[in-house]
Amino acid sequence: MKTLLLILTLAVLPAHAANLRWAAQNDVLTLDPHSQNHQTTTTMLQHTYEGLTRYTADYKIEPALATSWKQMSDTHWRFNLRKNVKFHDGSAFTADDVVFSFTRIKQPQGTMQIYVAGVSEVKKVDAFTVDFMLAGPTPLLLRGLVDFRIMSKTWAEKNRSENIQDYAKKEETFASRNTNGTGPFILKSWVPDQRVVFEQFKGWWGKLEGNVTEMTYTPIKSDATRVSALLSGEVDLVTEVPVQDIEKLRKEGKVRVQDGHEVRTIFLAMDQHNDELKYSSIKGKNPFKDVRVRRALNMAVDREAIKRVTMRGLSIPAGIMVAPGVHGHSKSLDVIGKYDPAGAKKLLAEAGYPNGIDFTLDCPNNRYVNDERVCQAVVAMWAKAGINAKLNAMPFSTFIPKIQNFDSSSYMLGWGVVTLDALYTLQSLVRTKSGGADGSFNLGRVSDAEIDKMVDALKITTDTKKRDQMLHDALKRTRDEAFYVPLHHQLRPWAMKKGVTPHYDVLDRHHARFTTVK
Repeated sequence: MKTLLLILTLAVLPAHAANLRWAAQNDVLTLDPHSQNHQTTTTMLQHTYEGLTRYTADYKIEPALATSWKQMSDTHWRFNLRKNVKFHDGSAFTADDVVFSFTRIKQPQGTMQIYVAGVSEVKKVDAFTVDFMLAGPTPLLLRGLVDFRIMSKTWAEKNRSENIQDYAKKEETFASRNTNGTGPFILKSWVPDQRVVFEQFKGWWGKLEGNVTEMTYTPIKSDATRVSALLSGEVDLVTEVPVQDIEKLRKEGKVRVQDGHEVRTIFLAMDQHNDELKYSSIKGKNPFKDVRVRRALNMAVDREAIKRVTMRGLSIPAGIMVAPGVHGHSKSLDVIGKYDPAGAKKLLAEAGYPNGIDFTLDCPNNRYVNDERVCQAVVAMWAKAGINAKLNAMPFSTFIPKIQNFDSSSYMLGWGVVTLDALYTLQSLVRTKSGGADGSFNLGRVSDAEIDKMVDALKITTDTKKRDQMLHDALKRTRDEAFYVPLHHQLRPWAMKKGVTPHYDVLDRHHARFTTVK
């Protein structure tokens, strides 16, 4: 009988409690949920802060802090809020917190306004009802609200965190170092560049679909160290696996590899705003304002070689700025041009640069798969066309404030499409930067009147057929005008100990509530 009870106890325990040890290469930038639209940061904070809506495992919209909603008119939505919800400090969630969070996320020093794009005002109807007043019809409203994270008004005021930190100016606030959400996990500690620790919030209104009740995330920049930690059993899950180790791990008996592709495009951006290009010997001019120069940059990149050599086959060469799986993507648009360094050199000469151009390429070295190596490959390819770029690689935490302060002549970035719709990319990266959601990450300051008209029309168009054509036209113009240099859509296998069953996420957002550890 004692033996039977012991067996039953051991069988039941994993279903109730498990500790997940997870590693990737990049660290959290801040704990302020309205500050930085950075995927590692939002991935961590989704465990502790929640929106009015959320995604199911198959990316359908379902209720979260709102239990239901009704469209009263094209520009008026009413949300009924969930009752008896507690913040982690024990205080009650009400409509006041939603109204406060809306006014906060709209502040210009943050980069999360895209998630409430189109919302003019949030009004309290009663303690558990709010009205969203829109500037026009907003087809992506419910998807955007997934990442409109709700903060406690009283907690923020008590801790002098009514305002978003100014990350670009390296400001620190109480909310940038502490959290108080309503989500399934309490953030217990964050030691930058070392670990982020979560434990289950037992007062959560929802139900875990997995059995993880504790989680430790460890940023490990070194590829070899990250793989060794998995093989030695120090970590259970690695969501950024070095491409050179994939095949070795497939043959390793202690782990398994889960394949998948993100809806993320890796690209290069150029300063198209300043009259004189920074970090260049070219004086009095900015060559990137000339479409011929931008096209030359694109022609001088051998994307197939990057896929074959640098990425070991684990990339999809990109001709446009959105990946397969994003609404608006099409194979007919996503076609890469011929690699032609001689043709690129000819275009430079036509643009008035027969001796080539020089500038600096800023590149993160711990954010994307093989980011620095990809930049090294591009620099070598460009050199064959007379494009002389000096590589400046740095940690992502240093890189982001640099480009947000427009202190760059060109840079690498990756853009994942959280709403799974191409408007998110077009509005964030291509629309003229004018404050708020428009051009929120257009840090090369592309400005094109035709694109602006297209994006502004897309924001309020609900007719599916018409909208699809508009997405096609805007993506095509972005490609043809070479506003960016798309490199590839990122493939990202995950590796894990056998017995660990996560939900692979095309948004690059592992969520512990879906994960089981045996």
